[in-house]
Amino acid sequence: MPRATNSPASRKRHKKVLKYARGYFGNKSKLFRYAKDAVQHAWQYAYAARKKKKGDRRSLWIIRLNAAVRAHDITYSRFIEGLHAANIQMDRKVLSDLAIRDEVAFAGIVAQVKDALKTKAATAAQAKA
Repeated sequence: MPRATNSPASRKRHKKVLKYARGYFGNKSKLFRYAKDAVQHAWQYAYAARKKKKGDRRSLWIIRLNAAVRAHDITYSRFIEGLHAANIQMDRKVLSDLAIRDEVAFAGIVAQVKDALKTKAATAAQAKA
């Protein structure tokens, strides 16, 4: 019985990998052996970057919030503490967008946060005494 090489399917797989490797430098775009490794590495980096992107966005929102609340004479950590004390349940994405687009509403939230921090400090002082 003759040896079967499954050539059409192998060729199809090779062409698919080489199509993904288009634009890579040197052998990585021409030869299947090297293109396969390069494409696999690229997919690993792409997968990790999709996860990393979420943390990068959150960092950006925190940086924006920090800058916005410092303009109102309060630090970011105290602002977040005050949000919890005032029972304001807005996430960082919405807050940073609000700080950029609607400064008046954001100033109102900061005022609520400052009041909540004052009442929290007053109740803590009473509990101590």
